[in-house]
Amino acid sequence: MAKSKKHLGRYVDPRTDFGWKFYFGREDNKILLIEFLNSLFHGEKIISDLRYKPVEQDGDYEEMRRVVFDLHCIGSDGEVFIIEMQQLFQEFFKDRAVYYTSRLINKQLARGKKGSDYYLPEVYFIGILEFDMDRNGSSGISRITERPYFYDVALCDKLTKEIFYDKLGYKMISLPLFNKQPEELKTVMDQWLYLLKHLSTMDRLPSFLDKRIFGLIFEIGEIGKLTEEELMSYEASLKHKRDAESVFNSAMKSGEALGHAKGLAEGKAEGKAEGLAEGLAEGKAKGLAEGERKKALETAKAFKEMGLPIADIAKGTGLSIEEVEKL
Repeated sequence: MAKSKKHLGRYVDPRTDFGWKFYFGREDNKILLIEFLNSLFHGEKIISDLRYKPVEQDGDYEEMRRVVFDLHCIGSDGEVFIIEMQQLFQEFFKDRAVYYTSRLINKQLARGKKGSDYYLPEVYFIGILEFDMDRNGSSGISRITERPYFYDVALCDKLTKEIFYDKLGYKMISLPLFNKQPEELKTVMDQWLYLLKHLSTMDRLPSFLDKRIFGLIFEIGEIGKLTEEELMSYEASLKHKRDAESVFNSAMKSGEALGHAKGLAEGKAEGKAEGLAEGLAEGKAKGLAEGERKKALETAKAFKEMGLPIADIAKGTGLSIEEVEKL
């Protein structure tokens, strides 16, 4: 057991499913989630308390997709928070974020309720991502900002840039894009993001982190203090994370190779320079699309064989629960 603990480092990694819920998903430690959320809102709103709510949401109809949140909380003013840690790249992650908030908004008004009262609570989606959400330039928009790792999204008037509706928001963090060094940490949010990225490699609370805010994490996060059951769960979660990353990276490489090969083959079939260029572009696009689909299915199959929950597999690959169950 001692050898295992040494191999794992000193502190539980918050970027695992176990670690994320261990630090932020427990009533005893909810002050950590409150402090973290307040750092993201940075005075835009002050969260004084949270109540944890069920994370599973069934659809209103049998054919509607069931959703499972990582964390689902209600603030003291009735505001709703969905907090997600997403480890693997998902092509339609933005779609999923909008879908999740839509499902919760839809449930705020009782079915069959009459009248003109459509008052809704504030709803926020918080996403901590271990990938660049626009890594392939899929948005078509160049994000020129001092904080490229932080997406702070609200419904705005495109002409005036004024907030059109201030009760729906999305705050996303792309951890790989956060590369600040200790001397560059200017805000509490900076300190939180640095901690999320580096806690698993630390051996003590560093002086550049505010002890009043982060002391509890270092107090409860020591692997040596975990019960045997907690340690086994953490080791399994860490293994799943590493295996999932390995399978996903292999699938990505095979998908890219397939797309490139198809593009070359279809382009060369044209026989002319112009045909080659057009065929290469079209074939590569087709091949990449097919490769993405093949990659998702291969990844899901591998995850299923590893014994990961169906809902988690669907969430990580972008496939539906029904598609995963058929594999």
